[in-house]
Amino acid sequence: MRDPAAYSAHERLLREARARPELWRLVLGLVIILTLYIALNSVLFAVVGRLLASHRDQGLLQATSAFTTLVLLISFGFLTLGVAVAARQLQRRSLASILGPFSLFLRQFWQVFRALVILGLVMMVLPPYGMGEPLTQNLALSTWLLLFPLSAIAVLIQTSAEEVLFRGYIQQSLAARFRSPVIWIGLPSVLFAAGHYAPGITGENALLVAVWSCVFGLLAADLTARAGTLGPAIAMHFMNNTIALLFISLPETLSGLALYLLPFGMSESGLLRQWLFVDFAAMIVSWLTARLALRR
Repeated sequence: MRDPAAYSAHERLLREARARPELWRLVLGLVIILTLYIALNSVLFAVVGRLLASHRDQGLLQATSAFTTLVLLISFGFLTLGVAVAARQLQRRSLASILGPFSLFLRQFWQVFRALVILGLVMMVLPPYGMGEPLTQNLALSTWLLLFPLSAIAVLIQTSAEEVLFRGYIQQSLAARFRSPVIWIGLPSVLFAAGHYAPGITGENALLVAVWSCVFGLLAADLTARAGTLGPAIAMHFMNNTIALLFISLPETLSGLALYLLPFGMSESGLLRQWLFVDFAAMIVSWLTARLALRR
């Protein structure tokens, strides 16, 4: 993943960022992004909280209903807005320059997403079968199908926002300043992992979940550097989260839009750990599939 020649396409994302590569711009930009994200989310949650009965306020934070899950996922759009503002004010860059050439972005997104859908269908017929206890039906099939278009858009907003921040603004800003991929791939991936470290929710599995997130970040960063757009990384992230949030979800949080719920929670050290290792393997296969799709 560290072959400089393999990352030549990454240069098209760095041209404008190289004009203003100072680290203080990146740091101040992150302050602007987080400030806007927290402030706008606070307003959104206050408004939504007033619309909900008081006994459902906690459900807004945990996103265990369809409505609250949609609200939480869509709220990630404020992250993308923050990146757009920070990039414009501090680097004189547009959001489009962070995504990459639009036609190429769309083509690469579709190439990778289509390949991963085919991979997912193949993996469905392969072992291991079942996940311990039977899955729990979360939404009626008719309700799930009715919500699915809006649910998919919400997941796309969420995954795109994370990629725009980590593989976009942070990675590109660091790459404009440092030549070594160890820095501009490694540091955003560590920050991405830190954002997923939640011992209050995942218990003893917190470190393993963070490691999973770090590896995912490394692979997504590699795809971005090879492709020269965020299309492949967004496609891989979108495919992963669509399965995890809309098809089969963990029960504690962000489960309101899922068709089924897993028979164990994020803090269980037994079954979840087994499936995380399976997920590690699936993630590597997905990354390799994405790379093959980009060569076509």
